[in-house]
Amino acid sequence: MNGAGRRVLVWDAPTRLFHWLVAALVAAEYAAWRLNAMDWHGWIGEALLALLFFRLLWGFFGSETARFSRFLVSPSAAFAHLARLGRAEPDREAGHNPAGGWMVLFLLALLLAETLTGLYVANDVADVGPLTALTPAPLANAITFLHALFWQALLAAVVLHLAAILVYKAGKGQNLLLPMITGRKMLPESVPQPRIESLPRALFLLAFSALAAGLLFNFL
Repeated sequence: MNGAGRRVLVWDAPTRLFHWLVAALVAAEYAAWRLNAMDWHGWIGEALLALLFFRLLWGFFGSETARFSRFLVSPSAAFAHLARLGRAEPDREAGHNPAGGWMVLFLLALLLAETLTGLYVANDVADVGPLTALTPAPLANAITFLHALFWQALLAAVVLHLAAILVYKAGKGQNLLLPMITGRKMLPESVPQPRIESLPRALFLLAFSALAAGLLFNFL
């Protein structure tokens, strides 16, 4: 359905690695919780928080298609895009489409809420989260409730995200999954090549993010 064009690099390696690592870590978090391996649950949460900090920084200093300013549009533009959901048409977006950009923001917000509330959550195996002792009991109980609530909301958002991939493939003839694996998609000649930032920049931001997450989990 994409018609004539050329294959364009739209997703850099850091963005793709972030996507798949987060998916794997969220699954690992669930497995650790089900197995009552709460030490592992905390360590995985720390890794998740580091990746989320990185993605926020990459959203301001990363490649063009990863920047929030590049893919966040007005809600009206997102709804106008969704109104054409069942219409087969070529994919002309070098990055996220207008609705997908808001879904990314929503998922990031839920993931951040889940990992940050996890700093406060007491559990029967690890006794307390690192910030629990600093929090009054009623507030800690409320945050524990929110931690569970955010998890349910995150699962619902993931299901919606997967459903959207299927709908775009079946209804619009657009494959959103393959470009997140290969980094490339077929686009019309009129769509310019997005600017891709360097790997050393990504590594510097990742190191900074890991340091920030480590400080939060181990020293606060």
